[in-house]
Amino acid sequence: MKYNIPVIFLIFLPFVGICQVRDSAINFNYKPKFEYRALAPSVSLIIAGISVNGNARESFKNEIVEERNEHLSGFHTRVDNYLQFSPVLMPYVFDIAGIKSKTDIVNRTVITLKSQLVMMTTVYVLKNITHQLRPDGSGYTSFPSGHTAQAFMGAAILAEEYKDRYKWMPFAAYGVASAVGIMRMANNRHYISDVLVGAGIGILSAKIIYWTHQYKWGRKNKKQLCDKSLF
Repeated sequence: MKYNIPVIFLIFLPFVGICQVRDSAINFNYKPKFEYRALAPSVSLIIAGISVNGNARESFKNEIVEERNEHLSGFHTRVDNYLQFSPVLMPYVFDIAGIKSKTDIVNRTVITLKSQLVMMTTVYVLKNITHQLRPDGSGYTSFPSGHTAQAFMGAAILAEEYKDRYKWMPFAAYGVASAVGIMRMANNRHYISDVLVGAGIGILSAKIIYWTHQYKWGRKNKKQLCDKSLF
């Protein structure tokens, strides 16, 4: 049976209590503050990826491909094509289930779209500039991994929205994203350097948008809706 998402959202609205503007889960004043240490994970991943991106036959990334071809030559899965989107979609599943995020759904959606734009633009530009051949020889769009960037961008959003309520959320989110990166290498579609840089780009894209977002969308509509005291 197919459900219409807006209809389900309206059904769950009374139970979720979305109009309780004093609830700390929906806070228009919430805005992550920039901290240099918050750059460490993404910058470290990017630097690590660049450092192992040598094209010599005996380079680290080619050694991993050789090991993959020796032990997993027949491996192939399409799970990564779908799993890459799961972190960015999960907040909407939580909305339907009545589990609130830090940011209201309108601003969170805008943050997601802007993060997506930054991530995709960066990946597209780098793929065209570097013009690196994939390990399976299928094309010159290896560096960086778009699938991995997508997964880690969603994981960064998921972790930011729920890490205070659920301490395990960052581990689960980044665990799924890491699985996508591993599968990209297991499928022989990317080198480890592609995956590491892709992961860094994904995290950094989301972080930049959180730091710069103005949280203006939906504020007026939210106030008008809650003033009616329907619930």
